[in-house]
Amino acid sequence: MSITTQFLRRPLTTGAVAASSRRLARAMTQHTGLETARLVVELGPGTGVFTREILRQLPADGRLVAIELNPVLADRLFATHRDERLTVVKGAAAELAGAAGAPVDAVVSGLPWTVMAAAERDRTLDAVAGALVPGGCFTTFAYLHAAWTPPGRRLAAALHDRFATVRRTRVVWPNLPPAFVYRATLTTTREDTAGSGSAGPRASRSSRG
Repeated sequence: MSITTQFLRRPLTTGAVAASSRRLARAMTQHTGLETARLVVELGPGTGVFTREILRQLPADGRLVAIELNPVLADRLFATHRDERLTVVKGAAAELAGAAGAPVDAVVSGLPWTVMAAAERDRTLDAVAGALVPGGCFTTFAYLHAAWTPPGRRLAAALHDRFATVRRTRVVWPNLPPAFVYRATLTTTREDTAGSGSAGPRASRSSRG
């Protein structure tokens, strides 16, 4: 089932009208320290465009926990990604600390922030900031046309309230709609990279409800 179909059925939880492009996936995962990460969390993986790129960069002993609220998309992600490093969790992004079970090296988010209730947005961003290791990296994207709307501005302000460093990438034009990436870290670093790796419990691939 396509992301467009899920958007029409659940516009407030799906958010995107089309799957993200591979170019956006690369922008979302650059300079995040995935190559040395032990534990990564993906929020709102949808059809798995970012998931595939994360797994491509993640080391053999790394672990990816993908948290998806939409049960249809969660089941599809589990069925189409045969990788022992991946655990698919059906649930709310704000519960990421419990789903991960350990401090997180990087969080990659495809959540629809601009259609999310303010309280849920703030709760989720607080959870992200609380779960990351020092130097850990958080990336999320915003559609260019929505960046200057009140919800888009509130998202930018919320990121700056919680993270020491917040950077914007160049616009990824080969995406529908065009988008850019926010890359945020808890501590100020010379470069926008995530440095340290956290040890976490090893887990076999599973789907949790």
